[in-house]
Amino acid sequence: MTTQNFAKSGNQSRLAGHVAFAVSKDLPNEFIMAISAPNPALPPLLNQKLFSRRDLIPPREDVLWQIERGAVRTLTWSEQGTIITLGYWGVGDMVGTPISRIKPYQIECLTSVETSIVPSELWYQAVDAMVSHIQAQEEILNIVHRKPVALRLWQFLLWLGQKFGRDIDEVNSLSGGGSSFENVDQGRLIDLGITHQELAEVLNTTRVSVTRTLQQFEEEGKLLRYERRLVLRLNT
Repeated sequence: MTTQNFAKSGNQSRLAGHVAFAVSKDLPNEFIMAISAPNPALPPLLNQKLFSRRDLIPPREDVLWQIERGAVRTLTWSEQGTIITLGYWGVGDMVGTPISRIKPYQIECLTSVETSIVPSELWYQAVDAMVSHIQAQEEILNIVHRKPVALRLWQFLLWLGQKFGRDIDEVNSLSGGGSSFENVDQGRLIDLGITHQELAEVLNTTRVSVTRTLQQFEEEGKLLRYERRLVLRLNT
């Protein structure tokens, strides 16, 4: 790794400040350009695409996909066919083959998803999304190395709750009295229908271990289950 100072010139003049980044020489040139540039907002009228749950967003080398609504996961698989989850991504995140060295690489929709197509000439404007992508991958990497499995699973549920969750108070107020969580005084709903198998794939464990540990959390009062949704009881 080498540390380089980046500055973007305008009309041959230098910006007042420089930002230092640790950049791998193996990163794509487009990515290095992206993290070295200022971050004005992306144009509001990018080409939009809609996908259904379980659709695969097509791999393209010339564009990134910005998530406007919904959630996706990126994944690959081993020579034995074992799925390896690379990350979970939601509103504001960017995904795509140009920022990954992993082959094969897939983007799977976990919900219905609305995306914007960001062409390569606009990548330099997406510095916030690029930095967020790196941070999220580091957070997941840190979680999957926790031991034992119960700690690993609970930390990942907390991460999902922070990224995709809603406070129960908000859910109850929006339901107008029809919520299934009216008797829950405090908690966070993970608003994502994730399966036990998908949890096992990201945490490098078995579906049986995930199911058993979730049952343990439920008995301890740490979470509630409703259909395919989980509510974290954060006051316990």
